[in-house]
Amino acid sequence: MKAAYYARFGGPELLNIGDLPMPEAGPGEVLIRVRAAGVNPVDWKVREGQLKHLPYAFPIIPGWEAAGEVASVGEGVGQFTTGMRVMAFTKKQVLQWGACAEYLAVPAGQVIATPAQLDDAEAAGLPVAGLTAWQALVEFARLEAGQTVLVHAAAGGVGSFAVAIARHLGATVIGTCRPENADYVRSLGAAEAVDYHGPGLKERLSALAPEGADVVLNAVGGETLALSYKVVKPGGVIVGLVDAPDHDQCAHKDLSATRLVVRPDGGQLAELAALAADGKVRLPEIKTLPLEQIVEAHRLSESGHVRGKLVLTVS
Repeated sequence: MKAAYYARFGGPELLNIGDLPMPEAGPGEVLIRVRAAGVNPVDWKVREGQLKHLPYAFPIIPGWEAAGEVASVGEGVGQFTTGMRVMAFTKKQVLQWGACAEYLAVPAGQVIATPAQLDDAEAAGLPVAGLTAWQALVEFARLEAGQTVLVHAAAGGVGSFAVAIARHLGATVIGTCRPENADYVRSLGAAEAVDYHGPGLKERLSALAPEGADVVLNAVGGETLALSYKVVKPGGVIVGLVDAPDHDQCAHKDLSATRLVVRPDGGQLAELAALAADGKVRLPEIKTLPLEQIVEAHRLSESGHVRGKLVLTVS
């Protein structure tokens, strides 16, 4: 089968397109004929060797989310049939056989039927970023209507979903982004889109939420996380995706905080996909590239300035 892969850790130039053995559906697995595969920052972080603490084996096919059709099912799988359109969070216990290939075998519990209203690119762009935002806001923060949520990097993949999910839940959303992305962030449901460049960011955010935000979602880390402690209200919630929380800062303001590591959850994915299909959660802007341009896709993702989601199409 055709696949994108690399045989050692390093830069994007190590990515190859070639033939690798076609997988088979083992017991409890679904073999997917992949039509589209999402690209996420975790893909290039794994490729660079930043996540060597996770079990891995070479060659590595990148990609943690896919959409396509069922090619076959393994023993014990009864809810999926050949030809059925499906989507999946494709992370496995060992990082090796990812979504950027013509075929992929995935545990059935990570696979759901793709709603008819979603095309393959939309479906492939949903699992990782969508579940990250969902688990941050719905599961951990328990965001409620009437609360205020601050979303840093609101134009990115996770940020886009976070804005849309928070708005669906009835929260007031403030998003930080580049000026050229302000209209896009507002279109997702943000009440305010704030330029994160320049001086006085804390003061500008505090003017919009004088009592502080109830919830802060920070996909950036570093100085942005340090700022988050200053603009969240006492007793509030901070969810970080990069750095672990500062326990002293949290204790000082009685904050609930975590560094979230997203996990596959078929039930949550089905719920989110249904909301997206019904138009209740707006999907992010999607930029598609063919699988053969995966090097360019990784470089775009590494730049940190992708608006919405990057998706590779697999012919």
